[in-house]
Amino acid sequence: MCPTRSSGLRFAAALSTLPDARQAAAEACRKASESLAAPVSLAMAFVSPHHAAELESVAAEIGERLSPGCLLGCTGESIVGNGREIEDSPAVALWLAALDGVSIAPMHLRFEKTAEGPTVVGWPDEMPEVWPPGAALLLLGEPFSFPADWLLERLNADRPGVPVVGGMASGAHSPGGNRLLLDGNVFDQGAVAALVHGPVRIETVVSQGCRPIGRTFVVTKAEQNVILELGGKPPLAQLQAVFEELSPEERQLVEQGLHVGRVINEQQGEFQRGDFLVRNCIGADRNTGALAIGDYIRVGQTVQFHVRDARTADEDLRELVRSAKQERSKATQGALLFTCNGRGTRMFEAPDHDAGVLAKLLGDIPLAGFFAQGEIGPIGGKNFVHGFTASAALFSPPGRPAPWAQRNDWMTF
Repeated sequence: MCPTRSSGLRFAAALSTLPDARQAAAEACRKASESLAAPVSLAMAFVSPHHAAELESVAAEIGERLSPGCLLGCTGESIVGNGREIEDSPAVALWLAALDGVSIAPMHLRFEKTAEGPTVVGWPDEMPEVWPPGAALLLLGEPFSFPADWLLERLNADRPGVPVVGGMASGAHSPGGNRLLLDGNVFDQGAVAALVHGPVRIETVVSQGCRPIGRTFVVTKAEQNVILELGGKPPLAQLQAVFEELSPEERQLVEQGLHVGRVINEQQGEFQRGDFLVRNCIGADRNTGALAIGDYIRVGQTVQFHVRDARTADEDLRELVRSAKQERSKATQGALLFTCNGRGTRMFEAPDHDAGVLAKLLGDIPLAGFFAQGEIGPIGGKNFVHGFTASAALFSPPGRPAPWAQRNDWMTF
Protein backbone atom coordinates (compact mmCIF):
# COMPACT_ATOMS: atom_id res chain seq x y z
CA MET A 1 0.00 0.00 0.00
CA CYS A 2 1.04 3.60 -0.43
CA PRO A 3 2.61 5.25 2.60
CA THR A 4 1.24 8.28 4.35
CA ARG A 5 3.64 11.14 4.88
CA SER A 6 3.46 14.68 6.12
CA SER A 7 5.91 17.23 7.55
CA GLY A 8 8.67 14.78 8.48
CA LEU A 9 6.41 11.84 9.31
CA ARG A 10 6.07 8.75 7.14
CA PHE A 11 4.29 5.47 7.82
CA ALA A 12 3.90 2.14 6.05
CA ALA A 13 2.54 -1.29 6.92
CA ALA A 14 2.46 -4.72 5.33
CA LEU A 15 1.00 -8.12 6.08
CA SER A 16 2.26 -11.54 5.04
CA THR A 17 0.48 -14.87 5.45
CA LEU A 18 3.31 -17.04 4.12
CA PRO A 19 3.70 -20.18 6.27
CA ASP A 20 7.49 -19.81 6.63
CA ALA A 21 8.35 -17.22 9.30
CA ARG A 22 11.51 -15.82 7.71
CA GLN A 23 9.95 -15.67 4.27
CA ALA A 24 6.91 -13.93 5.72
CA ALA A 25 9.14 -11.37 7.44
CA ALA A 26 11.06 -10.82 4.20
CA GLU A 27 7.85 -10.27 2.25
CA ALA A 28 6.51 -7.82 4.84
CA CYS A 29 9.82 -5.95 4.88
CA ARG A 30 9.90 -5.66 1.11
CA LYS A 31 6.35 -4.39 0.79
CA ALA A 32 6.54 -1.94 3.68
CA SER A 33 10.01 -0.57 2.90
CA GLU A 34 9.13 0.03 -0.76
CA SER A 35 6.22 2.16 0.41
CA LEU A 36 8.12 4.00 3.13
CA ALA A 37 11.27 4.86 1.14
CA ALA A 38 12.91 6.42 4.21
CA PRO A 39 15.08 5.37 7.17
CA VAL A 40 13.00 3.52 9.75
CA SER A 41 12.83 5.18 13.17
CA LEU A 42 10.37 2.73 14.72
CA ALA A 43 9.29 -0.73 13.57
CA MET A 44 6.53 -2.77 15.20
CA ALA A 45 6.27 -6.49 14.35
CA PHE A 46 3.40 -8.76 15.34
CA VAL A 47 3.52 -12.49 14.66
CA SER A 48 1.03 -15.30 15.13
CA PRO A 49 1.83 -18.21 17.49
CA HIS A 50 2.74 -20.31 14.44
CA HIS A 51 5.93 -18.22 14.18
CA ALA A 52 6.70 -17.82 17.90
CA ALA A 53 9.64 -20.22 17.83
CA GLU A 54 11.11 -18.32 14.87
CA LEU A 55 10.79 -14.81 16.29
CA GLU A 56 14.58 -14.40 16.41
CA SER A 57 14.71 -15.17 12.68
CA VAL A 58 11.94 -12.64 12.08
CA ALA A 59 13.89 -10.03 14.04
CA ALA A 60 17.09 -10.85 12.16
CA GLU A 61 15.35 -10.47 8.81
CA ILE A 62 13.89 -7.11 9.80
CA GLY A 63 17.21 -5.93 11.19
CA GLU A 64 19.21 -6.94 8.12
CA ARG A 65 16.78 -5.44 5.64
CA LEU A 66 15.68 -2.27 7.43
CA SER A 67 18.11 -1.45 10.28
CA PRO A 68 15.34 0.22 12.30
CA GLY A 69 16.25 2.64 15.06
CA CYS A 70 13.94 0.71 17.38
CA LEU A 71 12.12 -2.59 16.88
CA LEU A 72 9.30 -3.70 19.17
CA GLY A 73 7.04 -6.70 18.75
CA CYS A 74 5.25 -9.67 20.25
CA THR A 75 3.19 -12.74 19.52
CA GLY A 76 -0.56 -12.43 19.15
CA GLU A 77 -3.33 -14.97 18.87
CA SER A 78 -4.51 -13.18 15.73
CA ILE A 79 -2.74 -10.53 13.69
CA VAL A 80 -3.96 -7.20 12.32
CA GLY A 81 -2.53 -5.82 9.09
CA ASN A 82 -4.03 -2.80 7.36
CA GLY A 83 -7.73 -3.61 6.88
CA ARG A 84 -7.44 -7.32 7.70
CA GLU A 85 -7.55 -9.48 10.82
CA ILE A 86 -5.90 -12.87 10.34
CA GLU A 87 -7.39 -15.37 12.79
CA ASP A 88 -6.13 -18.94 13.36
CA SER A 89 -3.59 -18.76 10.51
CA PRO A 90 0.11 -17.90 10.18
CA ALA A 91 0.71 -14.18 9.80
CA VAL A 92 3.35 -11.48 10.22
CA ALA A 93 2.38 -7.80 10.32
CA LEU A 94 5.02 -5.09 10.07
CA TRP A 95 4.42 -1.40 10.80
CA LEU A 96 7.09 1.18 10.00
CA ALA A 97 7.44 4.81 10.99
CA ALA A 98 9.97 7.41 9.86
CA LEU A 99 9.76 10.09 12.54
CA ASP A 100 12.09 12.99 11.87
CA GLY A 101 13.13 14.74 15.07
CA VAL A 102 11.20 12.33 17.30
CA SER A 103 12.96 10.75 20.29
CA ILE A 104 12.36 7.06 21.01
CA ALA A 105 13.62 5.42 24.21
CA PRO A 106 13.26 1.60 24.03
CA MET A 107 13.32 -0.59 27.14
CA HIS A 108 12.78 -4.09 28.51
CA LEU A 109 10.93 -3.79 31.82
CA ARG A 110 10.83 -6.49 34.49
CA PHE A 111 8.77 -6.80 37.66
CA GLU A 112 10.69 -7.68 40.81
CA LYS A 113 9.84 -8.12 44.47
CA THR A 114 12.35 -6.56 46.86
CA ALA A 115 12.61 -6.09 50.61
CA GLU A 116 11.26 -2.55 50.09
CA GLY A 117 8.32 -3.83 48.06
CA PRO A 118 7.54 -4.52 44.40
CA THR A 119 9.37 -2.56 41.72
CA VAL A 120 9.84 -2.35 37.97
CA VAL A 121 13.40 -2.36 36.66
CA GLY A 122 14.81 -1.80 33.21
CA TRP A 123 14.26 1.92 32.75
CA PRO A 124 17.06 3.07 30.43
CA ASP A 125 19.72 5.52 31.56
CA GLU A 126 18.91 7.76 28.59
CA MET A 127 15.31 8.14 29.72
CA PRO A 128 14.72 11.90 30.10
CA GLU A 129 14.53 13.00 33.71
CA VAL A 130 11.57 15.15 32.72
CA TRP A 131 9.03 13.44 30.45
CA PRO A 132 8.29 16.07 27.80
CA PRO A 133 4.74 17.27 27.13
CA GLY A 134 3.01 15.12 24.54
CA ALA A 135 5.06 12.01 25.34
CA ALA A 136 3.39 8.61 25.06
CA LEU A 137 4.48 5.13 26.14
CA LEU A 138 3.96 2.19 23.76
CA LEU A 139 3.87 -1.00 25.86
CA LEU A 140 3.72 -4.71 25.00
CA GLY A 141 3.57 -7.00 28.04
CA GLU A 142 3.74 -10.70 28.82
CA PRO A 143 0.56 -11.47 30.82
CA PHE A 144 1.90 -14.32 32.99
CA SER A 145 4.97 -12.45 34.29
CA PHE A 146 4.26 -8.73 34.15
CA PRO A 147 1.52 -7.03 36.24
CA ALA A 148 0.77 -4.19 33.83
CA ASP A 149 -2.09 -2.95 36.00
CA TRP A 150 0.36 -2.34 38.87
CA LEU A 151 2.68 -0.34 36.61
CA LEU A 152 -0.21 1.69 35.19
CA GLU A 153 -1.42 2.53 38.68
CA ARG A 154 2.03 3.92 39.48
CA LEU A 155 2.19 5.84 36.22
CA ASN A 156 -1.26 7.30 36.81
CA ALA A 157 -0.07 8.63 40.16
CA ASP A 158 3.44 9.73 39.19
CA ARG A 159 2.94 10.63 35.52
CA PRO A 160 -0.64 11.89 35.35
CA GLY A 161 -1.87 12.47 31.83
CA VAL A 162 0.84 10.47 30.03
CA PRO A 163 -1.01 8.01 27.77
CA VAL A 164 0.10 4.39 27.73
CA VAL A 165 -1.19 2.31 24.83
CA GLY A 166 -0.52 -1.28 23.80
CA GLY A 167 -1.51 -4.79 24.76
CA MET A 168 -0.52 -8.02 26.44
CA ALA A 169 0.95 -10.74 24.23
CA SER A 170 -1.38 -13.63 23.52
CA GLY A 171 -1.60 -17.06 21.94
CA ALA A 172 -0.05 -19.09 24.78
CA HIS A 173 -2.06 -20.71 27.58
CA SER A 174 0.77 -21.09 30.07
CA PRO A 175 3.88 -19.18 31.20
CA GLY A 176 6.82 -19.19 28.80
CA GLY A 177 4.77 -19.51 25.63
CA ASN A 178 4.36 -15.87 24.65
CA ARG A 179 7.22 -13.92 23.10
CA LEU A 180 8.31 -10.28 23.22
CA LEU A 181 10.74 -8.61 20.84
CA LEU A 182 13.08 -5.68 21.44
CA ASP A 183 15.51 -5.01 18.62
CA GLY A 184 17.28 -8.36 18.11
CA ASN A 185 16.42 -9.79 21.52
CA VAL A 186 13.51 -12.14 22.28
CA PHE A 187 12.03 -12.45 25.78
CA ASP A 188 9.36 -14.63 27.35
CA GLN A 189 8.90 -12.42 30.43
CA GLY A 190 8.39 -8.79 31.33
CA ALA A 191 7.40 -6.05 28.94
CA VAL A 192 8.97 -4.18 26.05
CA ALA A 193 8.19 -0.53 25.61
CA ALA A 194 9.23 2.74 24.02
CA LEU A 195 8.74 6.28 25.24
CA VAL A 196 7.98 8.42 22.19
CA HIS A 197 8.05 12.21 22.17
CA GLY A 198 8.74 15.02 19.78
CA PRO A 199 7.05 16.48 16.70
CA VAL A 200 4.35 13.83 16.41
CA ARG A 201 0.90 13.69 17.96
CA ILE A 202 -0.21 10.33 19.39
CA GLU A 203 -3.86 10.18 20.32
CA THR A 204 -5.64 7.17 21.79
CA VAL A 205 -9.05 5.68 21.13
CA VAL A 206 -10.29 3.13 23.68
CA SER A 207 -13.58 1.46 22.83
CA GLN A 208 -14.88 -0.76 25.62
CA GLY A 209 -17.91 -1.74 23.56
CA CYS A 210 -20.39 -1.46 26.43
CA ARG A 211 -23.43 0.69 27.13
CA PRO A 212 -24.97 1.53 30.51
CA ILE A 213 -28.41 0.35 31.57
CA GLY A 214 -30.65 1.63 34.33
CA ARG A 215 -29.39 4.42 36.55
CA THR A 216 -26.22 5.12 38.49
CA PHE A 217 -25.70 3.99 42.09
CA VAL A 218 -23.29 4.98 44.83
CA VAL A 219 -21.37 2.17 46.53
CA THR A 220 -22.30 2.32 50.20
CA LYS A 221 -20.56 -0.85 51.40
CA ALA A 222 -17.73 -2.83 49.80
CA GLU A 223 -14.81 -5.09 50.57
CA GLN A 224 -11.95 -5.44 48.07
CA ASN A 225 -13.65 -6.49 44.81
CA VAL A 226 -17.04 -7.32 46.36
CA ILE A 227 -19.88 -4.80 46.32
CA LEU A 228 -22.01 -5.37 49.42
CA GLU A 229 -24.42 -2.45 49.09
CA LEU A 230 -25.50 -0.04 46.35
CA GLY A 231 -27.48 2.92 47.63
CA GLY A 232 -28.00 1.12 50.92
CA LYS A 233 -29.41 -2.04 49.35
CA PRO A 234 -27.87 -5.35 48.19
CA PRO A 235 -26.58 -5.07 44.59
CA LEU A 236 -28.73 -7.98 43.38
CA ALA A 237 -31.84 -6.23 44.68
CA GLN A 238 -30.89 -3.08 42.77
CA LEU A 239 -30.12 -5.16 39.69
CA GLN A 240 -33.52 -6.84 39.87
CA ALA A 241 -35.22 -3.43 39.89
CA VAL A 242 -33.21 -2.36 36.85
CA PHE A 243 -33.88 -5.68 35.10
CA GLU A 244 -37.66 -5.31 35.42
CA GLU A 245 -37.54 -2.01 33.52
CA LEU A 246 -35.47 -3.33 30.60
CA SER A 247 -36.66 -4.35 27.16
CA PRO A 248 -36.68 -8.08 26.30
CA GLU A 249 -33.57 -7.57 24.17
CA GLU A 250 -31.67 -5.89 27.02
CA ARG A 251 -32.77 -8.57 29.48
CA GLN A 252 -31.26 -11.17 27.19
CA LEU A 253 -27.96 -9.25 27.13
CA VAL A 254 -27.89 -9.15 30.93
CA GLU A 255 -28.38 -12.91 31.03
CA GLN A 256 -25.54 -13.39 28.55
CA GLY A 257 -23.09 -11.35 30.61
CA LEU A 258 -23.32 -8.49 33.08
CA HIS A 259 -20.74 -5.78 33.60
CA VAL A 260 -20.26 -2.94 36.06
CA GLY A 261 -18.79 0.41 35.09
CA ARG A 262 -17.32 2.72 37.70
CA VAL A 263 -17.07 6.43 37.02
CA ILE A 264 -13.54 7.69 36.43
CA ASN A 265 -14.17 11.38 37.09
CA GLU A 266 -16.61 11.85 39.95
CA GLN A 267 -16.58 15.64 39.43
CA GLN A 268 -18.76 15.40 36.34
CA GLY A 269 -22.38 16.34 36.75
CA GLU A 270 -23.67 13.70 34.34
CA PHE A 271 -22.23 10.40 33.18
CA GLN A 272 -22.41 8.92 29.70
CA ARG A 273 -20.89 6.05 27.75
CA GLY A 274 -17.12 6.46 27.89
CA ASP A 275 -17.11 7.95 31.39
CA PHE A 276 -16.89 4.48 32.99
CA LEU A 277 -14.16 1.91 33.47
CA VAL A 278 -16.01 -1.31 32.67
CA ARG A 279 -15.28 -4.54 34.54
CA ASN A 280 -16.83 -8.02 34.38
CA CYS A 281 -19.14 -9.37 37.06
CA ILE A 282 -17.46 -12.57 38.20
CA GLY A 283 -19.87 -13.87 40.83
CA ALA A 284 -22.82 -13.20 43.11
CA ASP A 285 -24.05 -14.41 46.49
CA ARG A 286 -27.79 -15.06 46.33
CA ASN A 287 -28.03 -15.22 50.13
CA THR A 288 -26.56 -11.75 50.80
CA GLY A 289 -27.12 -10.14 47.39
CA ALA A 290 -23.43 -9.25 47.13
CA LEU A 291 -21.76 -8.90 43.73
CA ALA A 292 -18.09 -9.58 42.90
CA ILE A 293 -16.41 -7.75 40.01
CA GLY A 294 -13.02 -7.94 38.33
CA ASP A 295 -11.55 -4.92 40.10
CA TYR A 296 -11.24 -3.34 43.53
CA ILE A 297 -14.12 -1.09 44.51
CA ARG A 298 -14.41 1.59 47.19
CA VAL A 299 -17.25 3.10 49.19
CA GLY A 300 -18.40 6.36 47.63
CA GLN A 301 -17.68 5.40 44.01
CA THR A 302 -20.42 5.81 41.43
CA VAL A 303 -21.23 2.72 39.35
CA GLN A 304 -23.73 1.64 36.74
CA PHE A 305 -24.62 -1.74 35.26
CA HIS A 306 -23.51 -2.27 31.65
CA VAL A 307 -24.20 -4.73 28.84
CA ARG A 308 -22.13 -5.62 25.80
CA ASP A 309 -23.06 -6.96 22.39
CA ALA A 310 -21.75 -6.77 18.83
CA ARG A 311 -24.03 -3.91 17.85
CA THR A 312 -23.02 -1.82 20.85
CA ALA A 313 -19.32 -2.59 20.29
CA ASP A 314 -19.65 -1.53 16.65
CA GLU A 315 -21.47 1.70 17.50
CA ASP A 316 -19.03 2.55 20.29
CA LEU A 317 -15.92 2.11 18.15
CA ARG A 318 -17.38 4.12 15.26
CA GLU A 319 -18.50 6.93 17.54
CA LEU A 320 -15.12 7.23 19.25
CA VAL A 321 -13.11 7.12 16.02
CA ARG A 322 -15.35 9.76 14.42
CA SER A 323 -14.98 11.94 17.49
CA ALA A 324 -11.18 11.61 17.44
CA LYS A 325 -11.15 12.44 13.75
CA GLN A 326 -13.22 15.59 14.26
CA GLU A 327 -11.02 16.80 17.13
CA ARG A 328 -7.83 16.56 15.08
CA SER A 329 -6.49 19.57 13.25
CA LYS A 330 -4.52 17.25 10.95
CA ALA A 331 -5.36 13.86 9.50
CA THR A 332 -4.24 10.55 10.99
CA GLN A 333 -1.20 9.23 9.11
CA GLY A 334 -0.76 5.81 10.75
CA ALA A 335 -2.31 3.68 13.50
CA LEU A 336 -1.66 0.76 15.82
CA LEU A 337 -4.57 -1.42 16.92
CA PHE A 338 -4.69 -3.64 20.01
CA THR A 339 -7.99 -5.47 20.12
CA CYS A 340 -9.23 -8.19 22.45
CA ASN A 341 -8.91 -11.84 21.50
CA GLY A 342 -12.60 -12.08 22.44
CA ARG A 343 -13.54 -9.78 19.57
CA GLY A 344 -13.02 -10.64 15.89
CA THR A 345 -15.36 -13.34 14.64
CA ARG A 346 -16.01 -14.39 18.26
CA MET A 347 -18.03 -11.20 18.64
CA PHE A 348 -18.90 -9.97 15.15
CA GLU A 349 -20.64 -11.82 12.34
CA ALA A 350 -18.13 -10.73 9.67
CA PRO A 351 -14.31 -10.86 9.88
CA ASP A 352 -11.99 -7.84 9.95
CA HIS A 353 -14.42 -5.72 11.96
CA ASP A 354 -12.19 -3.46 14.06
CA ALA A 355 -9.50 -3.05 11.40
CA GLY A 356 -12.22 -2.43 8.84
CA VAL A 357 -13.87 0.31 10.92
CA LEU A 358 -10.57 2.17 11.28
CA ALA A 359 -9.84 1.81 7.57
CA LYS A 360 -13.29 3.07 6.60
CA LEU A 361 -13.30 6.06 8.93
CA LEU A 362 -9.63 7.08 8.82
CA GLY A 363 -8.84 6.12 5.24
CA ASP A 364 -6.31 3.70 3.77
CA ILE A 365 -3.64 4.44 6.37
CA PRO A 366 -0.88 2.04 7.46
CA LEU A 367 -2.30 -0.06 10.31
CA ALA A 368 -0.98 -3.04 12.27
CA GLY A 369 -1.57 -4.74 15.59
CA PHE A 370 -2.77 -7.94 17.21
CA PHE A 371 -5.47 -9.60 19.32
CA ALA A 372 -4.33 -9.13 22.92
CA GLN A 373 -4.86 -10.87 26.24
CA GLY A 374 -5.57 -7.47 27.79
CA GLU A 375 -5.62 -4.13 26.00
CA ILE A 376 -3.93 -1.02 27.40
CA GLY A 377 -5.19 2.52 27.02
CA PRO A 378 -6.49 5.55 28.89
CA ILE A 379 -10.06 6.20 30.00
CA GLY A 380 -10.83 9.57 31.57
CA GLY A 381 -7.15 10.52 31.53
CA LYS A 382 -6.00 7.41 33.44
CA ASN A 383 -4.41 4.27 32.00
CA PHE A 384 -5.88 0.81 32.54
CA VAL A 385 -5.72 -2.77 31.31
CA HIS A 386 -9.04 -3.64 29.66
CA GLY A 387 -10.89 -6.67 28.34
CA PHE A 388 -13.11 -7.04 25.26
CA THR A 389 -11.78 -3.63 24.20
CA ALA A 390 -10.28 -2.11 21.07
CA SER A 391 -7.44 0.28 21.92
CA ALA A 392 -5.79 2.27 19.14
CA ALA A 393 -2.90 4.72 18.87
CA LEU A 394 -3.43 7.30 16.12
CA PHE A 395 -0.37 9.11 14.76
CA SER A 396 -0.54 12.51 13.09
CA PRO A 397 1.61 15.62 12.61
CA PRO A 398 1.65 17.96 15.59
CA GLY A 399 -1.33 20.27 15.67
CA ARG A 400 -3.40 21.42 18.58
CA PRO A 401 -1.95 20.42 21.97
CA ALA A 402 -2.91 16.97 23.18
CA PRO A 403 -5.97 17.14 25.47
CA TRP A 404 -4.21 16.01 28.62
CA ALA A 405 -2.16 17.85 31.21
CA GLN A 406 1.22 16.59 32.27
CA ARG A 407 3.30 16.96 35.39
CA ASN A 408 7.00 17.22 34.70
CA ASP A 409 8.65 15.37 37.51
CA TRP A 410 10.43 12.03 37.53
CA MET A 411 8.82 8.86 38.78
CA THR A 412 10.74 6.75 41.28
CA PHE A 413 10.22 3.00 41.69
